[in-house]
Amino acid sequence: MHKVDQILKQAKKIAIIGLSPDMSKDSYIVGKYLQEMGYIILPIYPKEEFILGEKVYRDIKEALDVHKPEIVVVFRKSEACQSIAQDVLCANFLPKIFWMQLGIYNQIAKDMLMSRDIFVIENKCIKIEHQKILGEKND
Repeated sequence: MHKVDQILKQAKKIAIIGLSPDMSKDSYIVGKYLQEMGYIILPIYPKEEFILGEKVYRDIKEALDVHKPEIVVVFRKSEACQSIAQDVLCANFLPKIFWMQLGIYNQIAKDMLMSRDIFVIENKCIKIEHQKILGEKND
């Protein structure tokens, strides 16, 4: 996980696919935490204009092309990850990490992304890993 440590320490922007405006949802809690830790978050969501004070993008390709986030975090069903991976690979900018949150796996998406040198993490929470790596304590 050395590569993850390094990227989490150096990253400035994180795109979050499925970042809900609902404050009780895990995606919102994680997005708010990342924002509080100093990251610029890029919400990807089908509705809303702003979430956590940030402009919402309808698709990952637009966010990648405009903002160049180092990390893409996915809060969607495992089945959606192949299509998301295809969208990521069609963008003009490729992130360093494609992060599938707890309970999310997709081997086809993983293989596609890894073939383009994108580091893939499955079934892990970026908030929990960030707290482990950087020693942040924040519930």
